[in-house]
Amino acid sequence: MDKALYVAMTGARASLQAQGNVAHNLANVDTKGFKAALAHTEAFKIPGAGFPSRYDAMPVQPGYDARPGSQMVTGRTLDVALQQDQWLAVQAGDGSTAYTRNGELAITANGMLVTAGGHPVLDEIGNPMVVPPAQSIDIGGDGTVSIVPQGEGPQTMSMVGRMRIVTATREQIARGGDGLMRQTDPQAELPQATGNSLTSGVLEGSNVDAAGALVQMIQLQRQFEMQVKVIRTGDEMAQSSNQLLRLGG
Repeated sequence: MDKALYVAMTGARASLQAQGNVAHNLANVDTKGFKAALAHTEAFKIPGAGFPSRYDAMPVQPGYDARPGSQMVTGRTLDVALQQDQWLAVQAGDGSTAYTRNGELAITANGMLVTAGGHPVLDEIGNPMVVPPAQSIDIGGDGTVSIVPQGEGPQTMSMVGRMRIVTATREQIARGGDGLMRQTDPQAELPQATGNSLTSGVLEGSNVDAAGALVQMIQLQRQFEMQVKVIRTGDEMAQSSNQLLRLGG
């Protein structure tokens, strides 16, 4: 009976972890460029001696949903939407390089180009980008940032630098605890994207399907309740067996 209880317990634990992923997705349904986290369970055969039917439920997180989110035209110069499988390099809170698809950019009071989360945008050589005071700014399709200096005419437009935009598949990056993406293999160098990598004046929305996530949440809740019922029933059967043994003794 204890083995049956353990199998039900692993299933309940996997359902709880999957619910956490779904709740995280729902919380980011309005986050620009967010990619929904995926989660499912797999059967895991318990090694060692015993019946061949001894399997447990093992939670698996295969990564994120790579499908693009909806495109929202904003007309704002500092809003950019990246092409498929392309990521904007930023500086994380710990100083490491991370990646995001949230193209809602801004310029701080000291001229730092940052994301909506306050993370500095990196240039081609990995340094935070600084934009001098300007009366207009333009972001090209290849990630180049150009400005017209204050008090100058449009003929004086000059390039400040180029944002680091890399190409990475779902297997090459994974979400960290701070919500930013990082390389699964820190030793591998992600290639700089070539050609047109982004569209200015457009933002990519979250690719979370809110209605589908709510349905999934209900299904996981029912699975959890069923597994808890199995645990409770197994415990009641064990208590009944103990009572019969005491009466028989």
